[in-house]
Amino acid sequence: MLKEGTKNLSGVEEAVLKNIDAVKELAKITRTSLGPNGMNKMVINKIGKLFVTNDAATILKELEVIHPAAKMCVLASQQQQEEVGDATNLVVVLCGELLAQAEVLLKMGLHTSDIIRGYEKALELVDDILKKITVKTVESLASPSDISAAIKSAISAKQHGFEDLFAPLVTEACLLVTTGLPHDPREAPPERYSLKNFDAKRFNVDNVRVAKVLGGGISDVKVIRGAIVTRDTEGTIKSLKKAKVGVYASGLEIEKTDTKGKVYVEKASQLENYAKSEEEALEAKIKSIAESGVTLVVSGGNIGELPMHFLEKYKLMVLKTQSKFEMRRVCQVTNCKPMMRIAGPSAEEMGYIDECVVEEIGGTVVTVLRQENSKTGIATILVRAATNNILDDLERAIEAAVNIYKSITKDGAFVPGAGAAEIELARQIRAVGDKTEGQDQYAIKKFAEAFEIVPRILADNAGLDGTKVISTLFAQHESGNTNVGVDVQGGAALVVDAREKDILDHRHNKQRAIELATNAVITILRISQIIMAKTSGVPVPGGGGSGTMGAMDQDD
Repeated sequence: MLKEGTKNLSGVEEAVLKNIDAVKELAKITRTSLGPNGMNKMVINKIGKLFVTNDAATILKELEVIHPAAKMCVLASQQQQEEVGDATNLVVVLCGELLAQAEVLLKMGLHTSDIIRGYEKALELVDDILKKITVKTVESLASPSDISAAIKSAISAKQHGFEDLFAPLVTEACLLVTTGLPHDPREAPPERYSLKNFDAKRFNVDNVRVAKVLGGGISDVKVIRGAIVTRDTEGTIKSLKKAKVGVYASGLEIEKTDTKGKVYVEKASQLENYAKSEEEALEAKIKSIAESGVTLVVSGGNIGELPMHFLEKYKLMVLKTQSKFEMRRVCQVTNCKPMMRIAGPSAEEMGYIDECVVEEIGGTVVTVLRQENSKTGIATILVRAATNNILDDLERAIEAAVNIYKSITKDGAFVPGAGAAEIELARQIRAVGDKTEGQDQYAIKKFAEAFEIVPRILADNAGLDGTKVISTLFAQHESGNTNVGVDVQGGAALVVDAREKDILDHRHNKQRAIELATNAVITILRISQIIMAKTSGVPVPGGGGSGTMGAMDQDD
């Protein structure tokens, strides 16, 4: 019936279990990177670029997974990253463990439909359980200390030991760029800071930037109210205060005609007058910029020698941006509009900056745009480290914390971290499974058992006995201590009160991760047959060999 060369795999052994094995192998790669003591992975991608990181989103992106079932889990993890920017590793780990538990049930003789039905019933319980074990709710942005405590766990998961240093700085940067908040908290009543009717659009994660400069130490991190351009200015003027700003998107060069033309010159005086008229026209334009009050000129394109001469003549500071994104950030900081023509800007097009100064940081010359006395649209966190890999990991840790702040503006509820929430989910869902009749009970219990993988991995990565830690956690939770999680510091008690230590996980992010993982697992379990056409020999965009299923052909 099918074309010659087509492969047809069907049944539990050939289709379902093969997909499960692929996802389990993927989960094995990322599970050792989970938690504060997670190990780094050294990944070299297809163009030879080196990545040393424990960030699951980066690892999965650079691995280029091709197996269709494993790729479903990668897509679920990427969706988690795009939506909330946190708990991407949790999605992959749960996918692998839920499918591992499903494999046990399949070998016991249960049908995939029974497993899917049980998983769906168990998933419905997650939301109510997480609401019951909520231990903290951030209700206002007026207390930076509460926000700082809430985002520490996100930083600790990627840069353990530096959460106390980075959390207050990230909080400060986020509050600076949240629109509608006064410059000084004492200037407004508390209701201005309330999250009850807060519009999440008032905060944009892209407005918190990270500037990376090699050298120095991690403790040299600081927040700058404004932006940093990692290059020197073009002229001799290196410092300005209280400057008016004009931004020119098309660059500063002598204008050229759109079409080709010829100019016939018969005398030397005609050539001299022609060049002089061009110079006079350009000088008039630069003069109009200076007369408008602008003292800082920002160019989005090339700057010619002649325009540079006149800019220096009229004592204008000149800064060239390296990309349209950098120019956009400068416009946000200075509150000005980019112009396509070379002329003096109007009051609406003109911007303002409190200070623009060229500084040398660790041998790197940068231009700093500061807004000290007014609300800024951009806040920049300057980080220092010995290698580019450390700088990249610091940037990912900061981005994770900024995403948690974004989640707080939508929902300020937090559950205990350190595996405490997962153990409580396992305990309560198992209790429901014990009361459930029929074959669904087995899938519900296995769904609950899958959550034990999180505290077990945290314990294993910390060098603790996972089995002993799990039994201790269950004993504590049975006695009513639902906030108790894994002590990754390796204390004698093995466990710690996550609420007291401010080890918190955002409730919505965790719930979303569980939903995405479960939905991906159910989709994989519904696959009963794999039909692979013969590969065409045409390379597939993205690599991985010829044909859509090239990777699976190699397994056979």
